[in-house]
Amino acid sequence: MYFDTHAHYDDSWFDEDREEVLRALPEAGVSLVVNCGCDEQSSQAAVELAHRYDFIYAAVGWHPHDVKTWDDTSADKLRRWAEDPKVVAIGEIGLDYHYDLEWKELQHEILEKQLCIAEELALPVIIHDREAHGDCMNILRRHPGLLGEFHCYSGSAEMAKEILGWGWYLGFNGSITMQDARRALETLVMMPSDRMLLETDCPYLAPLPRINGRRNDSRRLPQVAQKMAETLKTTPELVAQVCMENGKRFFGIA
Repeated sequence: MYFDTHAHYDDSWFDEDREEVLRALPEAGVSLVVNCGCDEQSSQAAVELAHRYDFIYAAVGWHPHDVKTWDDTSADKLRRWAEDPKVVAIGEIGLDYHYDLEWKELQHEILEKQLCIAEELALPVIIHDREAHGDCMNILRRHPGLLGEFHCYSGSAEMAKEILGWGWYLGFNGSITMQDARRALETLVMMPSDRMLLETDCPYLAPLPRINGRRNDSRRLPQVAQKMAETLKTTPELVAQVCMENGKRFFGIA
């Protein structure tokens, strides 16, 4: 059985067949999913999805692409969502310098605010870090009491050593099947198995080979597990089992 620790089923790519896809997941061997919010609307949708499906949990937060929508009410909304027993993390939060650096300082400010709320509420965080490794690490070093995960890990093995030294976790998805996945695979080989998480980031990052177009969903987790197993010289079944145990421990799911 598989645990997709990072999905976005509230995304518009699922508008035409969302319920059909979600109903099909348990029969496909997907027994747990964490649906991650990116702003107010998607975080609220994540909570609502978690209440409609027993096997879905929610993470709530403002993605770095959406920090412009943070306002004076956002912190209170985060705290209110976090009171829900099906909310298991603050995320997806972090820094992203890939597109527009105009909002760089605001990204830092909103990330800090959300990290402080996570500390206050004793919730783990799910970190998005794209082309912002140095600044992201500097900010996180100021919060040594936090538990967290770097989703879709893209840093170096050396950076991973520091993150793992904090007791944190690293998430791997379809991006490890791409030609430019060398650093992620090097990290996977050197890290302890009890810190790796399996994810899709669906509807994004469909693994190779892509089937039925580019949209991804949790039924593609076996392809990610297969690549992880090949890299670690083990079996996909063992990868799925270990990542299930790791995910439940990280999110505090019994």
